Amino acid sequence: MIARLLIANRGEIAVRVARTAQRMGIHVIAVYSDTDAASMHVAVADEAVRIGPDAAAESYLDIGAVIDAARSSKADAIHPGYGFLSENADFADACAAAGIRLVGPSAAAMRAMGDKAASKDVMSKADVPLVPGYHGADQDPAMLATQAAEIGFPVLIKASAGGGGRGMRIVESAGAFDEALAAAQREARGAFGNDRVLLEKYLTTPRHIEVQIFGDDHGNVVHLFERDCSLQRRYQKVVEEAPAPGMTDTRRAEIGAAAVAAARAIDYSGAGTVEFIVDATTDGANGSFYFMEMNTRLQVEHPVTEFVTGLDLVEWQLRVADGESLPLAQSDIKLDGHAIEARLYAEDPERDFLPAPGHVVAFEVPEMGASVRIDTGVRTGDDIAVSYDPMIAKVIAHGADRESAIAALDRLLAELVCAGPVTNQAFLRRAITHREFVGGDVDTGFIDRHRDILIPPRDGVPDGALAAVVARLLTQRGRQAVAQASARGDANSPWAASDGWRANLRNMETLEFRDGETALSVSVVHGADQVSLTLPDGQTVDVETAEGGWSAYASGNMFFAVADGTQIRLERIVAVEEASDRAGAAGGLNAPMPGKVVRVMVSPGDQVARGQTLMVLEAMKMEHAISASGDGQVAAVFFAEGDQVAEGAELLQLEPVED
Repeated sequence: MIARLLIANRGEIAVRVARTAQRMGIHVIAVYSDTDAASMHVAVADEAVRIGPDAAAESYLDIGAVIDAARSSKADAIHPGYGFLSENADFADACAAAGIRLVGPSAAAMRAMGDKAASKDVMSKADVPLVPGYHGADQDPAMLATQAAEIGFPVLIKASAGGGGRGMRIVESAGAFDEALAAAQREARGAFGNDRVLLEKYLTTPRHIEVQIFGDDHGNVVHLFERDCSLQRRYQKVVEEAPAPGMTDTRRAEIGAAAVAAARAIDYSGAGTVEFIVDATTDGANGSFYFMEMNTRLQVEHPVTEFVTGLDLVEWQLRVADGESLPLAQSDIKLDGHAIEARLYAEDPERDFLPAPGHVVAFEVPEMGASVRIDTGVRTGDDIAVSYDPMIAKVIAHGADRESAIAALDRLLAELVCAGPVTNQAFLRRAITHREFVGGDVDTGFIDRHRDILIPPRDGVPDGALAAVVARLLTQRGRQAVAQASARGDANSPWAASDGWRANLRNMETLEFRDGETALSVSVVHGADQVSLTLPDGQTVDVETAEGGWSAYASGNMFFAVADGTQIRLERIVAVEEASDRAGAAGGLNAPMPGKVVRVMVSPGDQVARGQTLMVLEAMKMEHAISASGDGQVAAVFFAEGDQVAEGAELLQLEPVED
């Protein structure tokens, strides 16, 4: 049996793998970059080894550093989690050469499925249905454009070597093909070191349905039913569920058999997922299905499969890696109820889901039960680092049927507190309670189709949120005054009072906040028994009764009001800091998030048109275009390709074109 397991990953998946391994009596070894030295996955491990600086390429993706860590800690097996080195065949070879077991498939299986184009050939020979497209080696842009025209628009450009939506573009017409191809190749090259692409017919009403498979080294392969992962943004999954809504038992058996055939075609051992795209135009989940790709690793969404089967997939992985046969035959695996998972991300839905790394001021998890689960690698006080994926947690619920699972997940999302970074928490609640989603009418275009409902404009700051922030500020200020007076030995001084008393102010004051670009002014009157507020709309309320269900948290001059999964972020305006923060910001285009400049497309003096892409940033594995907000002329460019930029940094300056 594996005795010492090194987990070559970070965050929630490292924590999740560690807990199963420790339950099985296995000694767990974590690895960490400098950013992660005090992280949760390090804290839960039995020991930890530093493997490098912040950049993933110099730490979690450094094969030599990971192997050295395994050797120095005397690990006899490595679990790669997902992402990073989990599907890297060279890493699998390195583990074998070092005499260390890899909890995963063989290097040969990874290579067979790691190249999307090559995998199509394997699947074709195994009679697994394929989407019409081009998967060849000729990557001449003109030839690819010709192939796209023959397939018929819209077409999908996909990076051959990768996944997660990177290197992927939908192209609606021939005129847009060249630019989309260049962008997809550039993103693929940056993410995977390989810019080869393939082309597929783009289905206008697709559902993304995948099948969990498991194999062992004794020739056994089973499937553990399907998951529907159709609710996506930026081609990446946001909500996953099992089983697929509306799928018949007959189709479930067919798609499961196709997944098993795919695994057998490459002598697969371990956990894997065969992903299919389903044409849901007329028959929903029972439409024609086509092979997309196979992920030769554990998936992010594996908890929903664990809920509906009652199995621990990480335990299966460890046992198979140890040479055991699969614990169950296909006929022994039963489907029980329905499970649904939502991915909580540090991202801003109102800004097209841009990553929003930052400090976690509060992370409070409601009481868990047998039917709910939160997988996370984040605690209060941690930071969501710009160097890595912005996922904070996976929130999962199980029920006897889909309706009860959705209701349980909604309650869990309402009770979970994550204050600090901008998150998609409120968006997730709106998505899973949308009438079409509840009715099972969902495809990969769901978010774009219902964007106005799922991401509604916010109409000001709720009174309760503002009252909670003011109450938090007053309490915080009072504690500070008492502490300062006590330190001076003058705790009975009126300056130590926490009731807001100020000389010459007659217990009245005005507090200023900023909600985005909107300034808010609140008048505070400190009475003998209560504190009343005059809000921006002129209404006067008692602070305690106005708070309602809102709770507030603070970090410096930033305040965060939270209720039912919604977060309001307010900055307290301090006059001196206000002048300093705002100086010199006018007229520029600023970075919407921290990142790296990967392309600069203009120079000073260039004339540009509204909507024209001027610069491209890369952050958290995705590219983001910086576009001109109007017609003008480039006055200055402040960064070059390769430069790292902070959130809010002025990237370029535009000026009006003189007539």
